[in-house]
Amino acid sequence: MSEQSPAVVFIGAPASGKTRIGKRVAKSLELPFVDTDARVVAAHGPIPAIFEQHGEPRFRELERAEVARALTEHAVVSLGGGAVLDEQTQRDLASVRVVLLTTSPDAVAARLDNEKRPLLKDGVDAWVRLVEARRPIYERLATRTWDTSSRPIQHIADEIAAWVRDADGARPTETEENR
Repeated sequence: MSEQSPAVVFIGAPASGKTRIGKRVAKSLELPFVDTDARVVAAHGPIPAIFEQHGEPRFRELERAEVARALTEHAVVSLGGGAVLDEQTQRDLASVRVVLLTTSPDAVAARLDNEKRPLLKDGVDAWVRLVEARRPIYERLATRTWDTSSRPIQHIADEIAAWVRDADGARPTETEENR
C-alpha cells in the first residue's frame, strides 16, 4: 500500500464496531485514526441536524468530501455505514485494503443510539432493512470480513492489526471470513 493511502479502511453497518475497533487497530499500528463521520460533525454539526435541515443528499455530499480526503491519508480510516453507497467511493476502495465488520441484530440492539443515527430511528428493524439493502455492496468491497457479534473487540482488533502488518499485503481475490 502507498504511503499516501490508508493502511486499512473499515466499512460496515451502523453499530458494527468500526470506530471502536478502528481506534484500537490504529493504536496498535501507531497510525492516526480517521473517522469520516466525526470529521463531518466537526465541520458541519451533528448528523441528525444535517439530515433535518438539509436532507440526506446534502449529508452524502459532505460525507463524500471527507471520505475522499481520508483516502489520501496514511491512517486507519472508518467510513460511515452509508459512505459505500457513493459510486466514486466504491471505485476508490477498489485499490485499498478494506475490512468489513458485521454483527447480528441481537448484538446490535444493545449498541444502537438512535438519536445519533437518523436512518435508524425505528430501531433494530430499520437496521436489519438497511443492512440487507447494503450487504451486496459491503461484501463486494471487502478484502476481509470480521464478525463483531460476540467476540471481544480487542481480540478482533489484534487480529486485524496483525493482518495489516502482514508483509505481503496482497489483496485476496475472494473475501475471507473469520468467525
